[in-house]
Amino acid sequence: MNNSKASKTWLNELNFSHPLIIAGPCSAETEEQVLKIAHELKDSKVSIFRSGIWKPRTRPGGFEGVGEIGLKWLQKAKAETGLLMAVEVANATHVKLALEHDIDVLWIGARTTVNPFAVQEIADALQNTDKIVLLKNPVNPDLSLWIGGVERLQNAGIKKLGIIHRGFSTYEKTKYRNNPEWQIAIDIQHKYPDLPIIIDPSHITGKRDMIFQVTQEALDLNYDGMIIETHIDPDNAWSDAAQQVTPTRLKEIISNLIIRKETDDADDYQQKLLKLRLQIDEFDSKLLDVIGKRMQVAESIGALKKEKNVAVLQNKRWNEVLEKMISDGSQKGLSEEFIVQFFKAIHQESITHQEKIFNS
Repeated sequence: MNNSKASKTWLNELNFSHPLIIAGPCSAETEEQVLKIAHELKDSKVSIFRSGIWKPRTRPGGFEGVGEIGLKWLQKAKAETGLLMAVEVANATHVKLALEHDIDVLWIGARTTVNPFAVQEIADALQNTDKIVLLKNPVNPDLSLWIGGVERLQNAGIKKLGIIHRGFSTYEKTKYRNNPEWQIAIDIQHKYPDLPIIIDPSHITGKRDMIFQVTQEALDLNYDGMIIETHIDPDNAWSDAAQQVTPTRLKEIISNLIIRKETDDADDYQQKLLKLRLQIDEFDSKLLDVIGKRMQVAESIGALKKEKNVAVLQNKRWNEVLEKMISDGSQKGLSEEFIVQFFKAIHQESITHQEKIFNS
């Protein structure tokens, strides 16, 4: 089961005139905190209230969630506000407790998605459930792991399924807490075009002042909704304080978001778009031609190195090239992040070509 129009039925049945909005605190801290935030969100466009009950921490000693008692707070919040309730589950025990407390939405976190054994355990515990199940991308940028998680949940007969894009860890320093790697999300959208995809700008950015920007980028890419961490006193939150926004700020973000049309059937738009796309196609063809010729030069360099018994990798030269390209690229309006990724890919391909010469 790769894809089905039924995949989006649960979202369509909610009959929203706007993207799906899930919001609430990173962690449930006290009953009072949970209820206060839920009531603040009650009369907004938020439809699902999220809260962490069990919190996986990188190192021991940090706040790891209030546990089962928090589920009772969510039950009370639901009764008082009518909002659907969502929690993260990381094992079969979490699933059992969440189902016993009639939690409406269960999501599988990035640290869990990376472990196929854990995802399978959760899928088995959720067999044929009618609850909404959302799968976050794995921590590392591995499309196959993400797809594998979807397949395990589909094989368990879960019909109300969706995915959450929360960004990926990287050893390189970027402006994001977790690099979006938009292309990976686009790839999984291509494989599952009818599977709802939700942006998690809180975890991608790690900074509350960047949440609007990333959410708008996602909506521009036809995402179906957002999950945003929201707290009445973000600076004093027990976890992930820097990335949480107040309910007031959340409402401002929602009101300022622009919902794009998927297309425009007007003749002038279609004609202009066709002409521009033809230009893009022409430039893409030229790019491939230039890159192909560049690789021929790389092979000649590889042959020379082999003849003189010189190592393939020349770090000093590579660093000089990258520094120059970043500088030149900025003058052409290209971001440093793009230049680094682009030329790293070209450099790796050049090394591959040279190694073939060495091994021939």
